Amino acid sequence: MRIERFSSQAALYTRAAAIVIEAKQHGATTFGLATGGTMEPLYANICKAAIDFSQCISFNLDEYVGLAATHQQSYAYYMHKHLFHAKPFQASYLPNGLAADPQEEAARYEALLQQHPVDFQLLGIGQNGHIGFNEPGTSFDSVTHLVTLEASTRQANARFFQSIDEVPTQALTMGIQSIMRAKCILLIAVGEAKREALERVLAADYTEEIPATVLAKHPNVIILTDLQERGV
Repeated sequence: MRIERFSSQAALYTRAAAIVIEAKQHGATTFGLATGGTMEPLYANICKAAIDFSQCISFNLDEYVGLAATHQQSYAYYMHKHLFHAKPFQASYLPNGLAADPQEEAARYEALLQQHPVDFQLLGIGQNGHIGFNEPGTSFDSVTHLVTLEASTRQANARFFQSIDEVPTQALTMGIQSIMRAKCILLIAVGEAKREALERVLAADYTEEIPATVLAKHPNVIILTDLQERGV
C-alpha cells in the first residue's frame, strides 16, 4: 500500500488523473469505476485529458435498486454526465437497478466481472469504511450482491436527492472479493470526515467491521489523500 498526501485537492486530482492515464498507457483495458462527489473532479480532469477509452471496457462498482438508468440520481446517469459523454468506452457495464430479480442481476454482473478481469479499480471510502456499497460487517469473501443500505450511508447520499425519503434503501454492489481481484486499486480519500476510516486502513486494522481495511491484503494499492498526518 502506497500513500501520497497533498496540500491541495487540485494537486491531488491532477495526480489521480495522471495515474489513470499511466495505467491505460501501461496496458490496462478494463477499468472499475466509482461514483460520488469524490470522483467528480477526477472525471473532470480525465475529460480534459488526451486519453482514449474507445477500446476499453468499464464496470461500475454499484447501482441503486429501483432507479432507472435515466433517473438523474442513478449511477448510470452520473457516469454519462461526468465521464462517458466525453470519454466513451467500447462497452460500459453497470448493474441494472430495475432488474425484476436483483439476486439474479447480481449473479449476472458477477459472471461478467469474472469474464473480464478488472485491471484498474477506482475507489472512494465511506465515513464508516465502506467501499462500493459494502457496509460494515460484509464478508471479505463476498461477490456482487444485493445490499440494504445503512442509515448513515443513505444520510450521506441524501444531499443528492430532494429528501432522505427519496434515497433508495437497497443497491447492487460489487462484493469485496470482486473488488480485490483488480490488479491495481486507486483509493481517493478527501476531507476530514474520512480521516478515521483512512487511519484504520493505514493501520492495517483488518476487520470486516471496516470493509476498506481489506485493502491491506492487496499487493498493489495507491492511496491519495489531502489529509496530513496528525501533528504535522
